[in-house]
Amino acid sequence: MDMNGEPTETSTSSPVPEEVDVLILGCGIAGATAALVLSDRASLRIAVVSHQADPSECATRYAQGGIVARGVGDSAQSLAADIHGAAAGLALMSAVAKLCEVGPQRVHELLVERLRVPFTRTATGDFDLAQEGGHSRPRILHERDQTGLAIESRLLAELARCPNVTLVDSHTAVDLVTVPHHARDILSVYRPARCCGAYILDQKARAVSRVLARATILATGGMGQIFRHTTNPHGARGDGYAMAHRAGANLVNMEYIQFHPTSLAVPGARNALITEALRGAGARLLTPRGEAFMQAYAPGWGDLAPRDITARAMHGEMLEHGYPYLLLDARGAVQTGAFPSVESACRDAGVDPFQEPIPVVPAAHYACGGVLVDDAGRTTLPGLYAVGEVSCTGVHGANRLASTSLLEGLVWGAAAAEDIVRRADLRPPETTAVREWESAGDDAADPVLVQRDLESVQNTMWHYVGLSRRGDRLARAADDLDHLWRGISSFYRTRKLDDGLIGLRNAAQCAWLTCLAALRNRSSRGAHWREDASSPR
Repeated sequence: MDMNGEPTETSTSSPVPEEVDVLILGCGIAGATAALVLSDRASLRIAVVSHQADPSECATRYAQGGIVARGVGDSAQSLAADIHGAAAGLALMSAVAKLCEVGPQRVHELLVERLRVPFTRTATGDFDLAQEGGHSRPRILHERDQTGLAIESRLLAELARCPNVTLVDSHTAVDLVTVPHHARDILSVYRPARCCGAYILDQKARAVSRVLARATILATGGMGQIFRHTTNPHGARGDGYAMAHRAGANLVNMEYIQFHPTSLAVPGARNALITEALRGAGARLLTPRGEAFMQAYAPGWGDLAPRDITARAMHGEMLEHGYPYLLLDARGAVQTGAFPSVESACRDAGVDPFQEPIPVVPAAHYACGGVLVDDAGRTTLPGLYAVGEVSCTGVHGANRLASTSLLEGLVWGAAAAEDIVRRADLRPPETTAVREWESAGDDAADPVLVQRDLESVQNTMWHYVGLSRRGDRLARAADDLDHLWRGISSFYRTRKLDDGLIGLRNAAQCAWLTCLAALRNRSSRGAHWREDASSPR
């Protein structure tokens, strides 16, 4: 979509190629950056696959806050200290150092100079650098509250002009192709495992094809849709995590799910993100009775408490009093036009934020863990890379610092691309060496059953594996999710595939993995809060 929310020319109905040099699953900032850097090598054939009809429909598009750059008098060391402080002691400092040293330069070269993203400037022409919670100084580039849309629009428009990049929409990755698992030769079981592409569903034709590649990049985004309330777009259902796990790649830190305090809570409307910048501008959290409550939970901070404290306070208030939502009163705090994304989402839901308080609830927002990668985005499965939210670089530790996610996607997307270009040992297998997809069944899945099972997953995760956790609740959730996962897996194997059924399977598996990680981690740290922890942090 363009800056006015209209579809761009990048939407395509190109068929997915049978063989490419690099297959990229997902095209948010991480996947699109990888494709853009790879496109500079004219000899490379690159396919970028989106399971959305509009490739811009991804988490990047909805990022409101901004992207970390380099502030006045700022340094890599200062940014690293802020990231480490937010990460609750679990940040991998070598990864943090890479982000802080390389990141601002990547922003300048790719976003400012090459793509000319229209970041907001001051009256003097300088960048209007914002300061968000956890940052020690202003260093965040933004385009009002539509930063992600501004970046994504420019990325996709640039990719559409690259002759060696094929953008494919309305196709869903079913599973990663791995050898020896999908090899025709039974003796290949004695060879080291590696990824060599993916099986891809054409949603319109309802047919699965095999796409082989020298290297495969997972850029599938997050897993917020496994929870009842989330700021994530519809496609963030854990596809990449589940596929990577089935293929044998390592996943870490899955229990660290960051919840955003304020998402729109209007029946029938999307849980649109209501930026924390509103509270920074003076908006206040209230009960449905109009009573302020944050000072009781966070003395000294009040409505400006850190994200995790605010979200848990809201959750506790709702549980204690049975409130279905709380209110964010921004009347008089902001001017018309200052937050266009928030204004548009509210008015689409029938709320006028300048005349009435906004109904809000906390919502799953960002997964700090994921598929374990190194400083080049390489996973533990050769041939497979992971970038963006689906990956775990170690930067975010147990709790992500605001506006670092877009930067991480940019840095590791470029790093993965450069590593692939350098490596001559990546070769696709012969097409005859890998099995074609074998259809499981001819009967379509009942969409009502699929939706009800997904709601069961979401409600279980929300009530038992949400903002505040306890051992008995997590054990109950693990049993329920195991039962759901087994039933869904059996159902999956007997039905003709479609995007909804694939998403349900992945969401159930991802929820089960997240719940097990939370159950096994008996301490509290960052975004993983255990009521029964002996020494919470």
